[in-house]
Formats: sequence, structure tokens, C-alpha cells
Amino acid sequence: MASSKVYALFEGVTIAVDSLRANKVRAGLTILGIAVGVFVVVLMSAAVHGINASVARDFESTGPTTFFVSRYPISFEACDGSGETCKWLRNPPLRMNELRGMEQIPSVLAAGARLDMSAPVKYKDRSLSSAQVIGYTPNWTIIDGGGDISPGRSFTAIENSSAAPVVLINDEMAERLFGEADPIDREVQIKGTNFRVIGVYHYKASFLSGGNRSRAIIPIEAAKRHLNAWTDQIGIAVVPLKSVSRDEAIDDVTAYLRGLRGLRPSEESSFAIITQDKLFETYNKIFGMFFLVMIVLSAIGLIVGGVGVVAIMMISVTERTREIGVRKALGATRGTIMWQFLVEAVTLTGIGAAVGFVVGWLGALGIRSATPIEASIPPLAILAAVAASVLTGVLFGLFPAARAARLDPVEALRYE
Repeated sequence: MASSKVYALFEGVTIAVDSLRANKVRAGLTILGIAVGVFVVVLMSAAVHGINASVARDFESTGPTTFFVSRYPISFEACDGSGETCKWLRNPPLRMNELRGMEQIPSVLAAGARLDMSAPVKYKDRSLSSAQVIGYTPNWTIIDGGGDISPGRSFTAIENSSAAPVVLINDEMAERLFGEADPIDREVQIKGTNFRVIGVYHYKASFLSGGNRSRAIIPIEAAKRHLNAWTDQIGIAVVPLKSVSRDEAIDDVTAYLRGLRGLRPSEESSFAIITQDKLFETYNKIFGMFFLVMIVLSAIGLIVGGVGVVAIMMISVTERTREIGVRKALGATRGTIMWQFLVEAVTLTGIGAAVGFVVGWLGALGIRSATPIEASIPPLAILAAVAASVLTGVLFGLFPAARAARLDPVEALRYE
């Protein structure tokens, strides 16, 4: 019994391949539909897997207990742009005196400010039209957590307070402006102002950091004084002491800011505390919806391919009606006939899945080499691709197989 099933399996695969050769265009369109659906599943799974790994690494480098104080929350539900529904629009910006006060809170190890902007950077005849420029407080290396500085150093508290025009550049900027030359102690122009390079900062490009782009780090006071940076969008990161919990530090920072801003107990806070849990939740919502759309698109591809499977298998049944009659006359059962046609359908969708998987794998390699996303295909995506192809073959091949199995042998033998 088992040997007959195996024989029928190989026979079905052989017949399916012969059918593909005989009807190349028709079979090719069917395979294309399945391949597109599997390709989308594989590629999106690889990209999302890589992005998740990158985001997790960024959170880990920042520290699991680090939290952020922001002027605005990261989710703006039920906001139509008016002051009634968007009360956070009235929040005053964070100020440096508030940062200095946070540093004095007993439960806080470090608190640092960050100010982002874009600006042209130039060295002699080489220029970057829009590089990322970040103004940091001197303790940024404690809070940032990732990367290292070599050669050179970071800026000091004195250099920050005096708004010294010094800058650290990343590998990408160093390569584009200086090539193989040593950038230390050379001067670059940022928005027309000369800044002396004091260090090269190495960090692993990631999805959240914006990829491998040219980046310059300067003292936050230098950003305010020399580049007229818009200080209303300053963000503050807070690192609690290891001996206290994150929630305790959050309560202390919240109480301090509310007291400093003179807020009554009944009034809402005029600032936002953003934890990494909240960031990850927001990230999951955004990418969850994105991934859902991609799954729907891949399902449409599989349905289109499935309709093609029905069409090609029905034609196959019609073309082989006499053959089916002969096989039934020789003792083939309904189950045998049905099994053969189901194997043919699954083989057809399996070839489509294999094509989609290979193209998806090549796409993942392309994403990995061209972007900071370390795309990799998780085992679950491989199982999903195989399961989707088999399920599509069975579901859409069931009707043609059942029709072939129900053929009357006498009528089938008479078919011309």
C-alpha cells in the first residue's frame, strides 16, 4: 500500500512536470501568482526579522531602564489639530535648567539632552548637502551606549559650556570628506562655521538611527550658538541609578518637573515620559499594520495563483478524460485518481513556492547589502512558504481532482 502511494506520488510529479512543458505559458502564469505571494511573505519576514533585531540591539545599547522626557507624546490619538483635542500642543519646550535639575535628583545617574538638525558640511572642495548634525551634552557617551571613539576623544564639559566649535564625525562622513587622510585637528565647515574635528565616532548603523548616513556630533551649546539650532525640540534621556527601579526614577523626575512648572494635582503633565516599552509598543503597532498589509497582498497573489491552479487542472482533467477512463477500467479507484491530481496541483504550487522563495532570499541579500537592515529569513517564514504552497495546491486542486475521480469510466472511454 505504501509503495503504491509512493509510486503514485512520483507519477503525479512526473505528469505535472510534463504538463508544465506542454503548457508553458499557462503554467508559467500560475507559477507566477504563487511565486509572488511566497516572495512577499519571505521578503517581508526577512526584512521585519532584521528590523526587529536592529531595534532590539538599539534598545539594549541604550539600556533597558533608560527613559526619555519629551515635549510631546509619541502617540497622538483623537487629535484634529485643535487645542481641545491636542492639548499637548500647548506643552512648553524642555529647557536646559530643567535638565540640570534632573541631574541633581538622587535616583538619577545621568540625564542628557539631544538636539537634532540637518546642515551642509564642507571640507575644501568636498561637501555634503545635508548631513545629520546632533548636539549633545558632554555625558552623551554614558547615555548613548553604543559605538566607540577612535582616534580622538569626545568634547569636555568646559568645551560645551563655552560653545567650543569642535566636532566628532562618523566613519561615513570621514570617508566622504577626507578619504584615507587623518581627519583629526582638521577643520570642516558646518553651515558656514568652522569646526575642528576632535574624534571619529564608530557605531553600527541601524534602522532607528537612520542607517549608514553621514553624521556629526557637536556640543549642544555650540549647536545653539553657532548654528542657531531650534531649541524647542530638545529631548532628554534619563538613566536611573542601578540601585533604584526605573519607575521610581520616573516618579521622581515627574514630581520634579511638575513642581518646577507649578502644575496643580488636577492638571495634566505638560511633558511626556516615554519608556522603551512604550517605544516598542508603538513600533510594533506601526510595523504590525505594515506587515498585515503585506500578508494581505501575498494572500491575493496566492489566490490568483490558486485560480490558475484550478484552471490548469480542469484543462488537464478534460484533456486526459480518456486516460482516466482507461485507468478506471483497469481497476484504479476514485482515491487513486484523486490522489494523482492532488499531487499534480501541489507540485505546481510547490514549484511556484520554490521560485518565490529563491527570489525572496535574493531580495533579502540585496536588502542586507544595500541597507542597515540585517535581513535574514527566519525558519518560520520557510515553514509558512511551504505550508502556503501545499495548502493552496490542496484547496484549489481539490475540485479538479474530485471531478476527475467522479468520471464514469464508460463515458470517459467514449470521450474524444
